[in-house]
Amino acid sequence: MKTILKQLGLLSSIMVLLSCSPKLQQATPANVRSLKVMSYNIHHANPPAEPGKIDLDAIAKAIKDQDPDLVALQEVDVNTARSGKINEASILALKLGFKGFFFAKAIDHEGGDYGVAILSKYPISNSQIHRLPTQEGTKGEPRVLATAQVNLPGGRKVLFGSTHLDAQKNDTNRLLQVAEINKIAAQEELPFIIAGDLNATPESAVIKIFDEQFTRTCSDCAFTIPQINPTKAIDFIGFSKASNLEVVSHQVVPERYASDHLPIVSVLKFK
Repeated sequence: MKTILKQLGLLSSIMVLLSCSPKLQQATPANVRSLKVMSYNIHHANPPAEPGKIDLDAIAKAIKDQDPDLVALQEVDVNTARSGKINEASILALKLGFKGFFFAKAIDHEGGDYGVAILSKYPISNSQIHRLPTQEGTKGEPRVLATAQVNLPGGRKVLFGSTHLDAQKNDTNRLLQVAEINKIAAQEELPFIIAGDLNATPESAVIKIFDEQFTRTCSDCAFTIPQINPTKAIDFIGFSKASNLEVVSHQVVPERYASDHLPIVSVLKFK
């Protein structure tokens, strides 16, 4: 019995020593070194070639094939009649296994809600809906910026935003809306990544104002709309100039069935 007790005591001492060894202690989660960001105007999951059809599986596949960490979605339906009274944002999050999602309503539509959404592989918090301005008398559709804090492994945090600016031919409301977004970014301390359908081309006054506060992930931007033989770039990803980020890559994904926009994907690296 004494021999057994001595052996147990020795084993206990060894376990204590091993637990104190820095090499064997549980490692703190490493900081994320890069983020893959996607922006996709999903046309409420209605493939343009099939009027009236809702195909969330096609949208989910387009996203899954790119394996992004963060996704900004535009033209998302929640409980609308045209989409079969389903919550497209939550269903996509479930199909893709994302830990965080946030839907931001812009307008009422067919008995439900219509707006933008955020999907994240990582937990999110402090989600907000920022109402963007429209000039009285323009009959501009209300627009929003959705933001959420993304809590990355190792304690690093970023702010991620999804938006969809006014679609009227005149820039009036887009200019007001991008100025408001820049104001929000200027007050933000976290690295701020924003993505969405800005309904403006790179040479426009809207994008020139956007570029004052954000670094876009493309300079010679490939076209994103329409999905067949696209003629212009209006979908963008950017990050606030104060962010410690740099662009690794940017691409337009040639997915031509699921939506009337082509999705875009950028890889960003922390400096």
